[in-house]
Amino acid sequence: MARGGLAALLVLATPLAAQEPAATPPSMPPLAAVGAHELRFGERVLPYTARIETLLLRDVAGEPEAEFVVASYVARDADPARRPVSFAFNGGPGSSSIWLHLGFVGPRRVMVPSDAQQAGAAPYELVDNAESLLEQSDLVFIDPVGTGFSRAVGKGKNEDHWGVDEDARSVARFIQRWVTEHGRWASPKLVLGESYGGIRGALLARELQSGAIGMSLSGLVLISPALDMALVDGQPADATYATALPSYAATAWYHGALREKPADLEAFLGSVRVFVEEDYLPALFLGDSLSAERRKHLVNELARITGLDAITWERANLRLSVARFRAELLRSRGLVVGRLDARYTGRESDDLRETPSDDPFSTAVGGAFTAALQQHHREFFGLHTERVYALRADFGSHVWKRPDSLRSSFSGYLDVGGELARAMEKNRALRVFIGSGFFDLATTFYAAEVNVRRARLPRERVMLRHYPAGHMMYVNEESSARLAQDLRAFVAECSAPR
Repeated sequence: MARGGLAALLVLATPLAAQEPAATPPSMPPLAAVGAHELRFGERVLPYTARIETLLLRDVAGEPEAEFVVASYVARDADPARRPVSFAFNGGPGSSSIWLHLGFVGPRRVMVPSDAQQAGAAPYELVDNAESLLEQSDLVFIDPVGTGFSRAVGKGKNEDHWGVDEDARSVARFIQRWVTEHGRWASPKLVLGESYGGIRGALLARELQSGAIGMSLSGLVLISPALDMALVDGQPADATYATALPSYAATAWYHGALREKPADLEAFLGSVRVFVEEDYLPALFLGDSLSAERRKHLVNELARITGLDAITWERANLRLSVARFRAELLRSRGLVVGRLDARYTGRESDDLRETPSDDPFSTAVGGAFTAALQQHHREFFGLHTERVYALRADFGSHVWKRPDSLRSSFSGYLDVGGELARAMEKNRALRVFIGSGFFDLATTFYAAEVNVRRARLPRERVMLRHYPAGHMMYVNEESSARLAQDLRAFVAECSAPR
């Protein structure tokens, strides 16, 4: 696992400088708010209770060590033994749940342009979300310790919860606490994670299904997941270059950068997959043993499917990082493309930069989500507090701890595919949904496919879907509608009586 690779993975914010963890904040009253609401799904009206509550985690001596402040939405007049409950979070690590909460899953949604344009400045439109997963499942949005309003208390320290294993144990303990507090042990239970939430989700299945907790999950929903860090952008490995190539092709197709644009994107990407598996990856492994004739063929083919010229691929030794691709693809137009969503473009003050200075996608939508959350807390919950909602945890990359399994000097990248496979073997009712965007250059759709194949997950219990959008595919209306339909079917399958 590359140094700092996890802590700067997929948060919609400029990375923070490394700094010492903040001291435990002074004691303040627990946050709480509750209200009755309704949400319309076509002709059906669903009454539900919306709640913000503070739940404590205690250490072995019974002393408070951390408090989770979460928002939940629970259908009224439903049988809790039959009604599923889904625990949702984003990634980072160190991100709050704001993106899934107000972007797709929750009962209200902030509207941003579907066509990859900037959301601009306030005011923003916050509307009832007819695609909310609340139609099928009760919802609990988890802000891990150090994010949102959640934090360490008493003698606890935030950094005690900041690490691959530490985070999974902390969130698992919270889920156990919430389920017990609300009497939901008999309910079908799902975990829904985005981005680094893929790693957290796989490890949560391990932690929850352990003998210490003994909670079997019905479903695991992974949106644009990171599972194997060797296949996430920024890692200088042949497998990373190979799994990114189909997303380069999709991005060039979207921006009209190909010399001849195929009519059918998915058919085009199918041919790119074949090229990667049969020609490109074997050639990278050959290195200097590659013949001049075969190298020339590869360079020309790479140019054809990515829109970049052959000279660029030759000078890059057939290996082009995501950052370099983002800078080069539309350089002639004075533009760079987004990382989390390559449909978005931006301009640099220096058109000769080798890599973009930031991600145009993050700045395009971040302000809308932040403002909408503040509005949601005040108007919907009536929540007034001097406490600041932390969009992301305030830590540097040195704080996030490596897993126990990677403590040795020469241990490599974090890969939770094996943990996911073991969780599915131990619980043969567990089903997995993986959704990815064609234009996501951080956790690519082809990497998701490779992860499923290599981990030898039982395919009859895995639903793998791709959408014509980026990392947060739900900001695109077409993709959001398709994702909602797919998740409805998945949740129904997970919660059906066995």
